[in-house]
Amino acid sequence: MSGEALQAPAPLAASARLDRLEAEAVYILRELSFYKRPALMFSGGKDSAVLLHLAMKAFAPSKPPFALLHVDTGHNFPEVIAFRDKRAEETGLKLIVRSVEESIRRGSVRVASETASRNGAQAVTLLEAQQEFEFDALIGGARRDEEKARAKERVFSHRDAFGAWRPRAQRPELWGLYNRHIGVGENMRVFPISNWTEADVWAYIARENIELPQLYYTHHRDVVRRDGLLFPVTSITPPQAGESVERLSVRFRTVGDITCTCPVESFAANAEDVLVETLTASVSERGATRMDDRANAAAMERRKLEGYF
Repeated sequence: MSGEALQAPAPLAASARLDRLEAEAVYILRELSFYKRPALMFSGGKDSAVLLHLAMKAFAPSKPPFALLHVDTGHNFPEVIAFRDKRAEETGLKLIVRSVEESIRRGSVRVASETASRNGAQAVTLLEAQQEFEFDALIGGARRDEEKARAKERVFSHRDAFGAWRPRAQRPELWGLYNRHIGVGENMRVFPISNWTEADVWAYIARENIELPQLYYTHHRDVVRRDGLLFPVTSITPPQAGESVERLSVRFRTVGDITCTCPVESFAANAEDVLVETLTASVSERGATRMDDRANAAAMERRKLEGYF
């Protein structure tokens, strides 16, 4: 039998890959029974939506043994917040929301202006929430393919008593064995879909028919062209002097703080269409749509050292 005959058809191979990634994520999620007070970070974005779907599968027919936690910058897209609340209600899981606005009022966070990006400020609010509820493990949907700093993460990423990521303190993860132990005051950040790619996420969304905010699919939006990106026109991000507003068919590859998240031109109306676009994209989702990461290649790593998720 020839080597060609032994190769699985592409759809079958893709399905087998998704089955393997799903099984790995479910295994990691079940490992969280080791911790007393874990929480799943749920923003309403696509990666956290996939993660919540996996968690519901991992513990079915029971509910996952942890709450949902969202650090709200106050600059999130309303559609995403509405989706977050809807999914929390549908799953019956407790949703804990802590906001950067609260941290600003307390004086633990300072921002340059009302419209400045609050992405980095989430680290302080997250640490405050972690200490308030004494979470010993926080589960997130970060993936290694997102950008360089993410690629350095372990699946079980140890954080010190200040919530900070220390590269030299990370543990080896050989043969699927994870060192879950933490000291007093320390916590673990756990990334069950760390080995997934953006294409894997969209293939899984399509296969599992996972609901997402409509922002991820084509819609008409007012934008301006700035620094090679499309900036959404909102009350928080108005056009600058001399900029021309255009109404285009766009979608978001990633959603976050409005001040640093840009859409891309697209006519992709469903997950299958988005998957095709993703497979042909030449720029990563953060490189193409996140202003703060694009402006400074070391931005993410610096924020992680300060306690960012």
